[in-house]
Amino acid sequence: MFQRMSERIAVMGLGYVGLPVALAFAARFPGTIGFDIDADRVLALQNAHDWTGEIPQEELASAQLELTHDPAALKRANVFVICVPTPVDAQKRPQLEPLRHASALAGRSLGQGSIVVYESTVYPGLTEEFCVPILERESGLRCGADFFVGYAPERINPGDQAHGLQQITKVVAGCNDATAATLARLYGAIVEAGVHVAPSIRVAETAKVIENTQRDLNIALMNELAMICDRLGIHTADVLAAAGTKWNFLPFTPGLVGGHCIGVDPYYLTTKAEALGYKPDVILAGRRINDGVGGFVAAKVLRLLAEKGVAVERARIAVLGLAFKENIRDIRNSRVPDILRVLTDNGVSVSVCDPLADATQALRLYDVALAPMPARASVDALILAVPHAVLMDRIDEIVAALKPNGILVDIKSVVRHRALPTGCTYWSL
Repeated sequence: MFQRMSERIAVMGLGYVGLPVALAFAARFPGTIGFDIDADRVLALQNAHDWTGEIPQEELASAQLELTHDPAALKRANVFVICVPTPVDAQKRPQLEPLRHASALAGRSLGQGSIVVYESTVYPGLTEEFCVPILERESGLRCGADFFVGYAPERINPGDQAHGLQQITKVVAGCNDATAATLARLYGAIVEAGVHVAPSIRVAETAKVIENTQRDLNIALMNELAMICDRLGIHTADVLAAAGTKWNFLPFTPGLVGGHCIGVDPYYLTTKAEALGYKPDVILAGRRINDGVGGFVAAKVLRLLAEKGVAVERARIAVLGLAFKENIRDIRNSRVPDILRVLTDNGVSVSVCDPLADATQALRLYDVALAPMPARASVDALILAVPHAVLMDRIDEIVAALKPNGILVDIKSVVRHRALPTGCTYWSL
């Protein structure tokens, strides 16, 4: 049983990363504050509703977490855990405004001995080079003497119940040994898998970005393989099944690479590398390949329609799934709109169905009006982009929506051996 400790923790940013962290700290450290600048988000959480779908209503309702959007509440904290987004812009440049704003808010609330720990993904050196000067300016205090900083990168995988906060080893680092030890103790109280103390903040920052960069490159290799297999006229899934019989072959598969981490984090590493005068060719090549997969899929659909003799202006296509990955509601940073953009630019009528997505958000972010499931024998092509379990439960009904001689595009090769209507064509990455 953990005893109450002297730290008063404030978690800043209550998205899919910050909310589980805040709840975990609240369970071990009474008086934990959950802060977000979005008043609507805070109100929803106070009413036990998490729009991401990650936290059950009953868990929110019973949590001993003070939820607020009032910066004045931060004055009562002495440990600040910053979990704000770190996106990139259209030119793939890191956007640091959320981090700047959160650092300024924390800085105005710092006192002697306070600790600020960042969980947001950053490039190596950013915590000490970018965040610390803001903290010092806003507080009038000196880092390392009056207050202290650390880095504890988030490793949460949305929609993954097997690898939650408690099940993933937590990496922590501090500006000195005492800060690192304090963070190890705090996170050790909430992370069952244990804590790894990195020797410096910069090491921890680099470890975070390389984790997702490694996945990005492995998926890019599979996507490039899929493009080659398409020209060879063979199924990528067959190649991977054969290659996977070797003990050391890594089980990666092709697909759309969206979300807030894998498709974003590599740009933080490449930005820093280029600032140091090094061009990271391999990482950037992987990003170009993965960013182009949606366009490749859409172009293939157009070619298949042409081979079937279906004029694009008369074609009806249904796309299933808009979220950035299966079994989650979050549609931000989805790559499915890449497919939609190419198809609509070519005059194709496209409907999009995602039973998990929020219709208002789809309209606001992508100008997409979510549609119901397509009717039987109503579409020339069906693109299974995001195989939510709720869609897979109805897959026979969904496949029946194809017209005779229709096209099924199964991006993740999840329904390959299912019987199709007579004359239909199957294609997958």
